[in-house]
Amino acid sequence: MATHRKWNYEGKVAFVTGAAAGIGQASALAFAQEGADVVAVDLSEEGARATARLIEEQGVRTLAVKCDVSNPNDVQAALAATMDTFGKLDFAFNNAGIEQALAYTADISDELFERNLRVNLGGVFYCMKYQIPLMLKNGGGCIVNTSSGAGVVGIRGQGAYCAAKHGVLGLTKSAALEYAKDGVRINAVCPGIIDTPMIGRFTQGTEENRKRMIAQEPIGRLGRPEEIANTVLWLCSDVAGFTIGHAVVVDGGQTAGL
Repeated sequence: MATHRKWNYEGKVAFVTGAAAGIGQASALAFAQEGADVVAVDLSEEGARATARLIEEQGVRTLAVKCDVSNPNDVQAALAATMDTFGKLDFAFNNAGIEQALAYTADISDELFERNLRVNLGGVFYCMKYQIPLMLKNGGGCIVNTSSGAGVVGIRGQGAYCAAKHGVLGLTKSAALEYAKDGVRINAVCPGIIDTPMIGRFTQGTEENRKRMIAQEPIGRLGRPEEIANTVLWLCSDVAGFTIGHAVVVDGGQTAGL
C-alpha cells in the first residue's frame, strides 16, 4: 500500500541541526516521513546517529554528522559531507541552540553572553553562509531558522538569549530579501514553550516549575515538538511559496496579548 504523504518530498535532501532531540529530531523524522533524505546534524555524535537510525526506519537515506554550529569549519565540513553523499541541498532547518540560565542583564557574565550569541546566532549565520551557495547552484531551496518567542518579546532574566534570538530574525529577514529572486526562500519559526529536553533542564525536572511554564501558555499546555516540525515542513513546501522573510510564531497564544 502506498504511503500517504501530505507534502511528498521524495528526491529532496534536508539538512537539520540540533537533530538529536526535541524539535530538531521531530523535524528530521517529519522530513523522512515525507520521503526526503535527511542529514541529522548535532554536537552529540551519538545523538545524531540515534536519530539517523530512526530515519532509516522510514525507508530513506540518511547521514549522521557531528557538528558544532558555532564553528565555521565544522559547518563547512558537515555541508561538504552532505554534498559528497547526496550531491545537493534542498532544505535546511537551522535549529541547533542552547538555553540561558536565569540572570538579569548586569549579572550576565561575558562568557554566558558570548556563548549565547556564538551558538544561537552565530550558528544560524554560519549555516546560512555556507548553505545558500549550495542552494543557488541547485536552482533554489528553502531555509528555516529557529528563533523563539523570545525573538519577538523581551523576557526578564533572558537578556543574552533574547538578544541572540532577536538577532536570528534580523539575519533571516535580511538574507530573505537578498536571495528571494534567486529561488532561495528563507523564513524563521518562533516556538513558544515546547516540551523538549531543553525545557526539562530549564524547569530542573520539578513538577512545580513545569506548572509555572504551563501557566504561561493560554492554550493550557506545553507545545509538542511535532507541532513545530509541521510548521517547518509547511514553510519548505510549495504551498508556502509566497512566504518569505517571515517570523512564524507558534506559541499557543503566549505572545498574542503582548
